[in-house]
Amino acid sequence: MRVTFLGTGAAMPTGERFQAGILVQDDGRTLLVDCGAGALQRLQQSGVGYEAVSTVLLTHHHLDHVADLLPLMKARWLAGEEHLEIVGPQGTKNLVDDLLEVYEYMQDKLEVQVREVVPGEFSVAGFEVSAYETRHSLPCLAYRFGDLFTFSGDSEAFAGLANFAEGSAILAHDCSFPDDVDVSNHPTPDALGRELAGREIGRVYLTHLYPHTEGRHEEMLESIGAHYDGDVRFAEDLKTVSIE
Repeated sequence: MRVTFLGTGAAMPTGERFQAGILVQDDGRTLLVDCGAGALQRLQQSGVGYEAVSTVLLTHHHLDHVADLLPLMKARWLAGEEHLEIVGPQGTKNLVDDLLEVYEYMQDKLEVQVREVVPGEFSVAGFEVSAYETRHSLPCLAYRFGDLFTFSGDSEAFAGLANFAEGSAILAHDCSFPDDVDVSNHPTPDALGRELAGREIGRVYLTHLYPHTEGRHEEMLESIGAHYDGDVRFAEDLKTVSIE
């Protein structure tokens, strides 16, 4: 399996970090998880391209995770593609219907199939996926791909999510702010380290990074390391991780 971080930023993107998007590939299967602003550019820069993405899996519906959905539809239509499947938590169909109502000319340009999922197991783009509800300001799902890869989506750090991720070769986890930012719905490094303590995870990549984290990576890693002694790194846009 290959996991490519297309966007490791958040609602306040930087020049180096676009909004949320992760590309999961394995044995000819391709899945885009989240589709924030900049996802199309990163897809092109990755060498994969939007033509190869026929399925998008959404963690939730905040703008920084869905902003490039319509641009993806239009780009695929203009490239001669005919189909796009969009899978996500409850409310995904209403989201897509409302977007297409605003941009009426995009209606019927593609065969758009929408499927809503709930916590539990399901198949998408040939992948077997488990979903777990996170703690965020909107309904949000974390996704696990067997023992290979888990993505937290947006969430506070809490024991249930750490349990869900335990045993994964790679965990990509929201770590939006350093410790001195008073925040809910996202974890700080100290909170994340405390919840990961004692868990068996191959490697943790921190993502969904606000500009507040720039220049503070070392102190954030030290804060996590005060509780959790595993391998923790910062994700970077266009970084690809191979998992066996």
